[in-house]
Amino acid sequence: MKPTLLIALIILYSILASAQSVQTGIEVLQENNYKSLIGKRVGLITNPTGVNSQLISTIDILFNASDFELVALYGPEHGVRGDYSAGEHVEFFTDPKTQLPVYSLHGKNKKPNSEMLKGIDVLVYDIQDIGSRSYTYISTLGLAMEAAAENNIKMLVLDRPNPLGGEKMEGLITEPEFTSFVSQFPIPYVHGLTVGELAQFLNEEKLLTSGLMCDLEVVAMNGWKRSMTFEETGLPWIMSSPHIPHAHSSYFYPVSGILGELYVYSIGVGYTLPFQLFAAEWINADSLATNLNALNIKGVTFRPVHFKPYYSVSKGKMVHGVQVHFTDYHKAPLSLLQFYVLQESHKLWPEQNAFELCAKSRLSMFDKVCGSDKIRLAFTKRWMVEDIKTMWYKDIKDFKSKASQYFLYD
Repeated sequence: MKPTLLIALIILYSILASAQSVQTGIEVLQENNYKSLIGKRVGLITNPTGVNSQLISTIDILFNASDFELVALYGPEHGVRGDYSAGEHVEFFTDPKTQLPVYSLHGKNKKPNSEMLKGIDVLVYDIQDIGSRSYTYISTLGLAMEAAAENNIKMLVLDRPNPLGGEKMEGLITEPEFTSFVSQFPIPYVHGLTVGELAQFLNEEKLLTSGLMCDLEVVAMNGWKRSMTFEETGLPWIMSSPHIPHAHSSYFYPVSGILGELYVYSIGVGYTLPFQLFAAEWINADSLATNLNALNIKGVTFRPVHFKPYYSVSKGKMVHGVQVHFTDYHKAPLSLLQFYVLQESHKLWPEQNAFELCAKSRLSMFDKVCGSDKIRLAFTKRWMVEDIKTMWYKDIKDFKSKASQYFLYD
């Protein structure tokens, strides 16, 4: 065999051997023969992201297992099978594949009530989060933990990677008067925790309603490191919601998701690059890209773009703006990028005030997602990111110190 061919085969073998470096909670549970569920009646909160590395659904895994009984399913926003759009209320139905009852946790009952939990011994949670506070699956997690505590049911969280990694933490902690389903807990906007770590943090710090604590067990992953991006885990990415189709979509969600609440700029939702774009009819794409690139923001570069959204903001209209490209994801200040866009847009087109162009109800959502109105009020005095940067990061040191007590991974 030629040396070059041998080297190529060795490299290929190494790639294949390390293709999956992480086992998720459901795989660890399987490997341990479901010892936490034996003899129990089980309820499962999940969605299409709840799969093992062979893409077998957690629903099917638990339904077909022996020594315990899966008796009910609970679906968050977008539904247990992912067949509902953002914000759409989901009603009770019977799962056609398993014939199990499916209770909605995104209709009138965002928290399971006692009737929905009747006969359940263990409530299992297996959903892929994306690492940003405003993504509602972690709100569902907290409410499920409260319900478990109120009904004396064990809570079992099957852990999954934080696709943003475990090192990035950005944004101020939610202030009490801005608590909502999109900012349910006093954690930063980019929180740096896996759902298992977050569950432990909420439970032990008594951050659930009225200081409730549930009987919590977290099935930790094997092989996950805090420095990992999702691609480095070797795991398949399942679309976690319609506008998070790829693992890298979760990296962009905190880049534009706050500004997107105003419905003034197209952020690529309704086009083929959700959360990666900032565009409007009045923008000169080259001017905005030039201004933004002149800031020399670490880890990113901006490219002029022109497109027509298929739906949502500016549907069917030609808009102009920039696409965000990561040159070094680890160095990029994800959630501040949208404020830099606002800063430079205001310099170029001061008459196009996004906070005046939006509906008043959208201002409220912007503040709730930020976790406070202080960011907006401070920023709009001079439209300078430097005026909010200290405030944006002021809680991170203390939060990290407290949260690190609940880290399950290095």
